[in-house]
Amino acid sequence: MTDLHARLRRHGLFNAKVPRFTSYPPANRFSEDVSDATVEPWLSSVPPGAAISLYVHIPFCRRLCWFCACRTQGTKTDVPLARYVDALLEEIAIVRARLPRELRVSRLHLGGGTPTILPPWLMDRLLGALDNAFGISGRDEFSVEIDPVEIDRDRLDLLVRYGLNRASLGVQDFDPRVQEAIGRMQSVDETRAAVDMLRDLGVQDLNFDLLYGLPYQTMDSLDRTLDSVLDIAPGRLALYGYAHVPWMSKRQMVIPHEALPGPEDRHDLFDHARKRLAGQGYVQVGIDHFARPDDGLARAMVERRLGRNFQGYTDDRIPWLIGLGASAISRFPQGYAQNQAATALYQMAIAQGRPATYRGIRLTAEDRARAEVIQHLMCYHAVRLSDLDAPVPDVARWLDGLVAAYPDAMRFDGRLLTIEPWARPLVRIFAARLGDTRPTTEQSFSAAI
Repeated sequence: MTDLHARLRRHGLFNAKVPRFTSYPPANRFSEDVSDATVEPWLSSVPPGAAISLYVHIPFCRRLCWFCACRTQGTKTDVPLARYVDALLEEIAIVRARLPRELRVSRLHLGGGTPTILPPWLMDRLLGALDNAFGISGRDEFSVEIDPVEIDRDRLDLLVRYGLNRASLGVQDFDPRVQEAIGRMQSVDETRAAVDMLRDLGVQDLNFDLLYGLPYQTMDSLDRTLDSVLDIAPGRLALYGYAHVPWMSKRQMVIPHEALPGPEDRHDLFDHARKRLAGQGYVQVGIDHFARPDDGLARAMVERRLGRNFQGYTDDRIPWLIGLGASAISRFPQGYAQNQAATALYQMAIAQGRPATYRGIRLTAEDRARAEVIQHLMCYHAVRLSDLDAPVPDVARWLDGLVAAYPDAMRFDGRLLTIEPWARPLVRIFAARLGDTRPTTEQSFSAAI
């Protein structure tokens, strides 16, 4: 164990379970007190002419990767896809009827699952309905999550016709032994072919998702993956810690627990990748994203307009995010609302002609203040009081308490709190102390590293 490991261990990095803070309060605080009756006035309160963001969840895959804990299900036919798109079209109509007539869609993101599982005719139905309802052709960004093994030119042609200008590709790791252990075989050549198709069609803004802490992953295997990724040169990279949560995602039970790197090794894998990416000109954004200096995410960090949501870090600070589809989460100034997670329950709710909300949380003034402080901590590893809308006396008191708990890890002069560079891996632990993040079960959260 190194001296750095010892310091990080002393502060709980290697055994803490904490939220990822893609929202505050975290999703384990959501309750059924928020329902469709709650959400209807939230929708109608969006000001006329406002810009909104849309997220559409497609919870289907042709292959179920064992490592994945996302809400998705496997299908070999298009029949359940067609039924699901029918429900989505009904939900689009239900939601649109409750929003003001004059709106502008700033961002549209299709996530999953595997959104590109939809055959062109179904994708055309979905995007056509979104365009008719919201006018998506005028948006600033249209992004789609893509499985490089499950994409073809016809699907991409259609997406580009509707304005696709950013693609997020799941890579995870290119090492064959690691891929076999996580149930996701995907070669460098397949990934490069998907990237070449996208670039040929004019889609230049690319994100890659990588994972550290996978079974059989070593420094050498991660280096080989990074060699291939850097050769392809996406503008953005996310380097997430693999969350081994077999009690939540039963398919993870087939992953050999003994092959997983320990917490110190997980830290070293991330730190090694971070240094390699920095050496190739990538800027670290928040805790787990990296971007070229000219990328919008890196610019947003410099200009202090970075945000964090359920897709990770973003330069989208619009207060209204409307989630469509099973398990999708919407964000309003008043709170969060989540749709029914099971596709059958979601479709049943939509068939009754009402929003499919089944849980969420109303935000108090203190929730909003703590959320703002936590967001700054997660985005900038610092909190500058002059940047906040939150009440300064309250925030100063919270930060004084944080410094008292971790005096060697941060500095606070009454106006600016900064995290020491060595302590940045601890930021989720610091954020957890700032908020009400009581676990609802012993297994509510994932490892801090």
